[in-house]
Amino acid sequence: MVLFFRTLWKALTLWRRAPLEPLGASVLRFRVWPNDLDVNVHMNNGRFLSVMDLGRFDLSFRTKLGRAMLRNRWKPLVGAITMRYRRSLDPFERYELHTRLLGWDEKWVFLEQRFLKRGGELAAEGVVKALFRGKHGNIPVAQVLEQMDYEGPRPDLPDAVRRWAEG
Repeated sequence: MVLFFRTLWKALTLWRRAPLEPLGASVLRFRVWPNDLDVNVHMNNGRFLSVMDLGRFDLSFRTKLGRAMLRNRWKPLVGAITMRYRRSLDPFERYELHTRLLGWDEKWVFLEQRFLKRGGELAAEGVVKALFRGKHGNIPVAQVLEQMDYEGPRPDLPDAVRRWAEG
């Protein structure tokens, strides 16, 4: 409920946005509102994580994954997130959230999410480890990719992400 109106707006305007290939990048534009602020008068670190949900939602529903999730009643579940905060996002400042699939293994998908200030300056970046669960358990990534009509090669995960995922 925290981002109800932003989520509603993004859902209602989804049809206007071009479909994405499975390895394409979602770019969403936002502004820091007063309810995003903490006592230091910049965007709260927890708000970054909430906004990241919207990026994953957009990426899912602009690829064929969203329809597969609805059709098969799969639930996306986050297993871990690692964040690095670089620069503050100040009140009323505009920013973009870039979300893309980095790679996967048999069970997990790994996504990169980057918050960019105007001019492309990095404010924060996160890596998300997630899976999909159906009524009979976890869905193998191969089945997820099949539903997305992806037949290409598996991208190499960056070394830092691979070490983080193994740890």
